Amino acid sequence: MLKIKNYRYRILAMLFMATSINYFDRSIMGVMSPELIEYFGWTKQDYSNILVVFQIAYAIGLISMGGIIDKLGTKKGYILSIGVWSLFGMAHAAVGRGFSLIGFMGARFGLGFGESGNFPAAIKTVAEWFPKKERAFATGIFNAATSVGAIAAPFVVGAIVYWSGGDRGQGELVNWQIPFLITGALSAIWVYMWYRTYKKPEDHPKISKEELVFIQSDSEVESIEKLPWKNVILKKQTWAFSLAKVTDAVWWFYLFWGAIFLADNFDVKIHDMGLPFLVIYLIADGGSIFGGWLSGAFIKKGWSLNKARKLTLLICAMVILPVCFVAYTESKWIAIILISLGAAGHQAWSANLFTLASDVFPKKAVASVVGIGGMVGAVAGIISNVILGSVLDNANNTGFFWAFLVAGSSYLILLGLVHILMPKMQPLDENLNPIQ
Repeated sequence: MLKIKNYRYRILAMLFMATSINYFDRSIMGVMSPELIEYFGWTKQDYSNILVVFQIAYAIGLISMGGIIDKLGTKKGYILSIGVWSLFGMAHAAVGRGFSLIGFMGARFGLGFGESGNFPAAIKTVAEWFPKKERAFATGIFNAATSVGAIAAPFVVGAIVYWSGGDRGQGELVNWQIPFLITGALSAIWVYMWYRTYKKPEDHPKISKEELVFIQSDSEVESIEKLPWKNVILKKQTWAFSLAKVTDAVWWFYLFWGAIFLADNFDVKIHDMGLPFLVIYLIADGGSIFGGWLSGAFIKKGWSLNKARKLTLLICAMVILPVCFVAYTESKWIAIILISLGAAGHQAWSANLFTLASDVFPKKAVASVVGIGGMVGAVAGIISNVILGSVLDNANNTGFFWAFLVAGSSYLILLGLVHILMPKMQPLDENLNPIQ
């Protein structure tokens, strides 16, 4: 059988595709949120409650899906995750006006639980298929797919969904169900390809001997014995990673409230959302890839993992800081550029943060650690959504001032806490003991 020199990048392309589908599915509701709120007669608190249900399911899923994926293995675990989220994503289309709130809550709960498996599975795959010196770059590439999905959503929605029967607010919101159905077909294609393609490197017939040696060049040999979840959660390194994942709430904010901010403050309509989202998420993509490359470049210069990852995280935090001023500007495009910088910095931060988990923990614990951290990030998102929905209903746009202030300043604070908990980033062996 023909051996392929860089087969790991074919696996990475599969992760990119899965994450694109994940974020397309996740972003659809955020893009349509101004129209859905008006069409179904929701308050912003109602919309916030729907988001909270999604994030509760996401948190529950992360705390369980990570362990499930570690037990089932990456191949079966990923198929389970994408299967669940696709079914519930399509279920949104069956919701009628008479029971829209409870219907969307049910669909979003299932969607959140299924989608929680994407990042634990993807990070575990990167840990299996890439040496440490390439993991941040590989993570940056597949993490950039979050922006691809978020970019695609407004263009697809804008091309398909429209109001009929007169001005906005009168008549029907036409074709709003179709975007929720599209991902079902895409997911079916992906599951078939993943089932046919994926094996661990040491078991894969198409990987060359030289590539396998390269992949395993800086990794410890691990036993197949599973690690109890309770052992993982007690490590301070787990909580250093989890604290840094509180910044997920900022990304949720951009994703689910960005369209409402632009609609409320600059009167941007659904068919005009595409260009602002394109700018924001293209710049975010650049940040994801550049951030992953940067720490890898530092490592190639001979820097320690600790210095390379943390300096890169510090640079990301400084790039994000100007987001604090978004609510002050009266210019739509200045606001969009500042949000773009924040999104780019966040994606670079995430690429290095995910890699930090696989730098420190053995491969068989990575999905569990990523799941625990993601759960903490989801809880932070729940709290912020509850507060923001209430404030926007009762005090107009004051909530956006505080939201952007927190979004810009939190990264520096959290990086300081990470350094206190994990000053040396010392790797752990398969029994979670420091490697001397």
